[in-house]
Parts: sequence; C-alpha cells; structure tokens
Amino acid sequence: MTKLLGDLKSHRAIIIKGLLFLLLGILAAAMLLAYAPDWRVGLLLVIAIWAFCRFYYFAFYVIEHYVDAEYKFAGLTSFILYLLRR
Repeated sequence: MTKLLGDLKSHRAIIIKGLLFLLLGILAAAMLLAYAPDWRVGLLLVIAIWAFCRFYYFAFYVIEHYVDAEYKFAGLTSFILYLLRR
C-alpha cells in the first residue's frame, strides 16, 4: 500500500496527521466517559492508553535497539510476523 500512496514527506501534513490522531483519541475517550461516567472507567482508560503506548515503544524501539538491530519494523503486523518467525 505504501507504493500506492507513497511516503508522506510534507512536514505540515505529518503534523496535521498527528494532531488528527490526537483529536480522535480525545473524542473517543470523551465519548466513552460520557457513556459511562465513572472514575473507574476513567482509570481503566488511562491504564489502557498507557499500556498500549508502552507496547508501541517496546515493539518499535526496544526490539530494534536492544534485541535485533538488523530488523526494521514496518508496522504492528510486521512485528507480529517477526515474533512468530522467531
């Protein structure tokens, strides 16, 4: 799919894309808390977000820099295939 769309090279477009992801996350979290307004739901949401961020860091930084410097990951699917092949 990358060949079809090409790499995103515009700094402005990259920043806008990142801000749209942030907005999407904020809206989803706000809607979830509006649907179930409870401090436990909020706490679980914070823990889930933190855990997924740590997993993302693990998958793309820790593995590449501390486990296998030769392998370059292209996405989460690439990471899962890497783990299955080991």
